[in-house]
Amino acid sequence: MSDTILFEVSDGLAHLTLNRPERLNAIDAEAAHRWRDLAIQVAERDDIRAVLFDAAGSAFCAGGDVAAMATTGGDGSVVAGLADVIHEGHRIFSETPKPIVAAVQGAVAGGGLGFMLVADYVVASEAAFFVSKYADIGLTPDCGVSTLLPQAIGVRRALQLLLTDRSLTAVEGLEWGLVAEVVPADDLTDRARRIAGHWLAGATGAYGQAKRLVRAGVGRSYQDGLDDEARTIGAAFETPDARARVAAFLARSAR
Repeated sequence: MSDTILFEVSDGLAHLTLNRPERLNAIDAEAAHRWRDLAIQVAERDDIRAVLFDAAGSAFCAGGDVAAMATTGGDGSVVAGLADVIHEGHRIFSETPKPIVAAVQGAVAGGGLGFMLVADYVVASEAAFFVSKYADIGLTPDCGVSTLLPQAIGVRRALQLLLTDRSLTAVEGLEWGLVAEVVPADDLTDRARRIAGHWLAGATGAYGQAKRLVRAGVGRSYQDGLDDEARTIGAAFETPDARARVAAFLARSAR
């Protein structure tokens, strides 16, 4: 089994850790396939209700492993094929109604931005920084960056990152809406776990469906979104969890 991405499940929480710290967690072919396969597993397993995504070492993710691409004799079609594998994993993680929190530290560069933004809630350490660097080596965005980045921070700001050598600090990433929180490095993992724990202790299914509705809303008609909302809240209302919580709410309101 590949150890390029570590994986464990405990008490409803799936924990994925990028594990190539010597390469700043850059994604090679083995990691790309591991990412896709884990996405399928997370989506299909009923015992997983939330996801924590982090990385080993000093950096979160430096994007694709350009050195590996350049030295293994592959051509553009090979690179495109690996991108397709990564993108399938991204799509599955985005579509699964299981909320994802990411804990990021150090460099988040190139395709690493796309890996980070697969998460629904991002906690960054004070030392995290964000940069594109695609054009520096004559390449174009992948790993969902051209879609996920403007969704997070708007088209104009996305272009500032992609068309210049600008680097954002953690605080600037917070101000731009790229991340949700900035915490001291020593608190990073604990804070991400507390967020995941909040989901698991609450109406996890409702959190997951809210995530799915928002993610699915991008690029579809308003009416389709309204129809999906109506079906989803109707289904949620029938769940034992929702019935118990509504009854508790009514009891509190009657006091």
